[in-house]
Amino acid sequence: MTPHERKLWYLFLRKYPVKVYKQQIIGRFIVDFYCASARLVIELDGSQHYEPQGLDYDAERSQFLMSLGLEILRFSNRDIDRDFRGVCTQIDLIIRKRLQDPLSHLR
Repeated sequence: MTPHERKLWYLFLRKYPVKVYKQQIIGRFIVDFYCASARLVIELDGSQHYEPQGLDYDAERSQFLMSLGLEILRFSNRDIDRDFRGVCTQIDLIIRKRLQDPLSHLR
């Protein structure tokens, strides 16, 4: 895990009341974090994700994950540095919303 992933894991996701897995294999991809009950993938993007090769890879991976009915929530490492509490709040809100919506997997 990257330092930003470790921060999110140890300070928030590890003890979150809904089970979240780290470094989860889905198909041929490894996602940073996965909440199976909410069908939510959480990705932290470093600078490599904004280069042409990284953008192409992320697009392919996103298309595959969405074809499985998963929602992808992306944050930059800068988001973690500048607004960690806001990132955690947004993750919490999305998980809660998806758990309340029985059709969320169809989006």
